[in-house]
Amino acid sequence: MRTLALLAPLALAPAARADFTADVAPILERHCVRCHQPGNTKGEFSLATEADLKASGHVVPGKPDQSELLRVVVAQAGETRPRMPKSGKPLTEGEVAVLRKWIADGAKWPANVTIKERARAGAAWWALQPITKPKPPAVPDGARPANAIDNFTFAKLREKGLAPNPVAEKRALIRRLTYDLTGLPPTPDEIEAFEKDAAPDAYEKLADRLLASPRYGEQWGRHWLDVVRFGESNGYERNVLIPNVWPFRDYVIKSFNADKPFDKFVYEQLAGDVVAKGDPEREVGTVFLVCGPYDNVGNGDAKALALIRANHADEMIRTTTEAFLGLTFGCARCHDHKFDPISAKDYYALYGTFAGVKHGERALGGPKGARAFAGTFDAGAGRNQVVFVGGDPQKPGAAAPPASMAALDKLESKYAISPTGPESDRRFALARWIVAKDNPLTARVLANRVWHWHFGTGIVDTPSDFGWMGGRPTHPELLDFLASELHANGWKLKPLHKLVVMSHTYRQSSAYRAPAAQLDADARLLWRYPPRRLSGEEVRDTMLALAGKLDHDKEKGGPGFKLYRYVQDNVATYHPLDEHGPDTYRRAVYHTNARAARVDVLSDFDCPDPAAAAPRRASTTTPLQALALLNHKFVHDMAGALAARAEKDAGPTAEARVRQAFVIAYGRAPTAEELNAALPVAKKHGLKPVCLALLNSNELLYLP
Repeated sequence: MRTLALLAPLALAPAARADFTADVAPILERHCVRCHQPGNTKGEFSLATEADLKASGHVVPGKPDQSELLRVVVAQAGETRPRMPKSGKPLTEGEVAVLRKWIADGAKWPANVTIKERARAGAAWWALQPITKPKPPAVPDGARPANAIDNFTFAKLREKGLAPNPVAEKRALIRRLTYDLTGLPPTPDEIEAFEKDAAPDAYEKLADRLLASPRYGEQWGRHWLDVVRFGESNGYERNVLIPNVWPFRDYVIKSFNADKPFDKFVYEQLAGDVVAKGDPEREVGTVFLVCGPYDNVGNGDAKALALIRANHADEMIRTTTEAFLGLTFGCARCHDHKFDPISAKDYYALYGTFAGVKHGERALGGPKGARAFAGTFDAGAGRNQVVFVGGDPQKPGAAAPPASMAALDKLESKYAISPTGPESDRRFALARWIVAKDNPLTARVLANRVWHWHFGTGIVDTPSDFGWMGGRPTHPELLDFLASELHANGWKLKPLHKLVVMSHTYRQSSAYRAPAAQLDADARLLWRYPPRRLSGEEVRDTMLALAGKLDHDKEKGGPGFKLYRYVQDNVATYHPLDEHGPDTYRRAVYHTNARAARVDVLSDFDCPDPAAAAPRRASTTTPLQALALLNHKFVHDMAGALAARAEKDAGPTAEARVRQAFVIAYGRAPTAEELNAALPVAKKHGLKPVCLALLNSNELLYLP
């Protein structure tokens, strides 16, 4: 056991003076300021500055034996370990000796020096390095890559002693690709035509047709709406519907269908009032800023109002940085980020950028334009932005003018602009920096999202967190290759889609191989295509499509439909509908998604609550899913409509009708075993129970 008698200065010669910057500050950074800094009440006092040190009274200059700082970092009689630090490793004897010598020499602290906890990831963090375009590696002997993507995945598989599966059979391929790009099942005629097409480019033609479909924007626009927490009620305790926020949903769908370059997409969402002033079709992009939850109750207390405004700004900062940069800036609201190189000053530079954005309506396209919930802008807000110490608006700190994050200040695209200029200049400067070609984050994050939505898991499995607490890339060279392809194609997504879906990695079978699974159970290295269950929207839309009830004539946007009864008093309530009438037979992307509103079938199958961003969706297995599919009136209605469709197409015999129901549902005829099981049921009870079983089947709900 160590005692004060053992505190001889082991690390320094007796005559040496402890250098604060080189010797003392690193010790305080490693062990102390995590809990003892401004705004962290857990530590009760701060050791971040000389003034804090004096105020704490824990150091008596020239008298180490009377200094509490030394007593708490050394185990005393009867103690099994020092009292401080409470977590982590105790100080070494050498570190204690350095502190003793420093105190004995007068505890000198250089002027204007502040101690900060060091982030785990610094400027050398992998995600902050420049994007390169690596050369595709050589492939194993005998491997036949379809394009450069396969070179990267095959090489990684070879490192682990693995090999990819062969190409999937054609029915699985058309089903996989059609759902992936459009969110809907292929028709029996489309499946038959593809299976019969022996041309070498049959699959490529299929990919081109699906990428050109208006259904593509509905599927991939839904992905983006998840990322940007798009909801049509304000949340919080009132949670009332916002009747005119839906134009943003239509804008996103149209942007994806038009393959709008992503850099323009970013500009329009952050500064559409600048880059598209007078063009309502693009100016509506600024709904991005205000389509998250916000508190509109109001409060007469000035301090409470300041906190509400701070929460609104924080919500915009978090969404923007996580969606575009894959960094959790929100963690720096109260103090420098503990894990990533994001300072509180970086955070409040963005706070001032968004301080002028207010929730509300404005006319788009000029004074007489249609009004939409696209935010309003207060030109005077945020001009004198400062750091809020500990995140408290009542504790102003150092100035934080609008600027790019300091960890990337070596980029040519870095910016620092006058806080007294127009409010829109700040948002425009931020957008310009986000999509600058030398910004290493945006293209990587976007390429990873595309990969995530194609394969179910990204190369980085935390698509909105590329920091220390996020995942590490399984294929870092491939990620950079895909990011560089985005740049080369002018930020357009459809060329990247085609590159991905044309690869062998994407087209391979999902067949399970036990030896490979022992080495890579989750198929992160892609020795097979990872099978997946349909999303909640896909489950509902599939039932409508198979039943012949999906109303594409209404898929031109506009106000959404509701699968709940909306009641508004002081607060809003949402009562799920037991019956879904024909007016709801639209694609689920057009549903009016309210926060904290449960919707049968969709909620059961993990559609996220838009109270927060959902960069990754859960895929759970619960009793409610089985109960909903077996008992909900909507599912029974669709089973009845599917039965009527099969009866109309097939003619009078029960066998022909059963066969047709299988063809519509699965794109194939039933096997002899399936026919023998279904036919007696159809003869005794009619075709509807058979169709209900088809709608409940794994073959329908899962994609191989």
